[in-house]
Amino acid sequence: MSAPLVAEILGDMNSGGVESVVTGLLTAMDARKLRFRVFLHEGSAFPQREALEKAGIPYTFIPKYTHAAAYVKALEDAFRADPPAIVHSHLSTMAFLSLYAAKRTGVPVRVLHNHSTAHAGEGKKTVLKNLLRPVARHFATHWFACGDAAARWMYGDRAVDAGKVTVLPNAVDAERFAFDKEKRKDFRAALGIPDGTFVVGHIGRFCYQKNHERLLTVFSEVLKQRPDSVLLLIGEGERFEDIRRMAETLPSGDRIRFPGVLRDTSAAYSAFDAFVLPSWYEGLPVVGVEAQFNGVPCVFSSNVTAEIAMNGNAVRLPLDAPDALWAEKILSLGRTSPAPALAPYDVRVQAANLRGFYLHNIPEDTR
Repeated sequence: MSAPLVAEILGDMNSGGVESVVTGLLTAMDARKLRFRVFLHEGSAFPQREALEKAGIPYTFIPKYTHAAAYVKALEDAFRADPPAIVHSHLSTMAFLSLYAAKRTGVPVRVLHNHSTAHAGEGKKTVLKNLLRPVARHFATHWFACGDAAARWMYGDRAVDAGKVTVLPNAVDAERFAFDKEKRKDFRAALGIPDGTFVVGHIGRFCYQKNHERLLTVFSEVLKQRPDSVLLLIGEGERFEDIRRMAETLPSGDRIRFPGVLRDTSAAYSAFDAFVLPSWYEGLPVVGVEAQFNGVPCVFSSNVTAEIAMNGNAVRLPLDAPDALWAEKILSLGRTSPAPALAPYDVRVQAANLRGFYLHNIPEDTR
């Protein structure tokens, strides 16, 4: 008999944090006694392809979940052809479709994994999330979240306090993101940034959640105190052109760079002098973990879960605090070594924990 199959369900596999975390967990895991298959949307950029292939992990393209009937049919066909012992869906509230397909085809262990929260400013999107929460929970046998805030938003305080939710922190490769002087030098040189320039950095999708508009106004204040500063906005997304046009209208516009999507962001953190994330909401942001393993100073909005600030040079500020206060914090913090509190966020630790969960919960008749 072949090893039990675990089906990992993702959506668009582009350059996002969830895709990075799941790929990291699977490629770091001891795969003995288990098989994996990743399901992802057709049309994904799929920069993780090489890492998965190197680890011998197969993948299947399926229709986007916005085409619900075709999406569910594709999953049901796949689950009947090679029945999984576990379906682990990383799609937060939108996981309800994949978990529904899993339940209909008799998959015994169905994991709902929430990686985010919500914000009223997203209007209809937030309303839809709220409506789908109980539906997604209904089709799952096990509840996971990336952090306490994400757990409480999806499952409620009572479930969390009763121990019904497993928190699996967003984990990264600690060694890969460690500070590296040579990477700092080379990254800056490639962008034509002099050694002494103060670099404010941000890595994230260009969307409402990340609040790039606020970052632009905060950077204008930074420039008043450090005129040689540069802002690097790394990423892609639906609001990329809007933010770029806004930047062009500002006096600071010629000090703002848009490097696009990077295949490997580890060198960028070494090149930064401060990392800033003024998000409207987050679960537990992967970039925040990566930045702190690097030791770069971090300034988060207080809308980001409190558990993110682990290093001594990581702070949270209210979004209604003046831009001048944000600038002051950005300029006043120095580099540090990763704090002991970061240890559980090493991918090797969480890969072992997740493997333990899989092996413990696989039904005997599928082993």
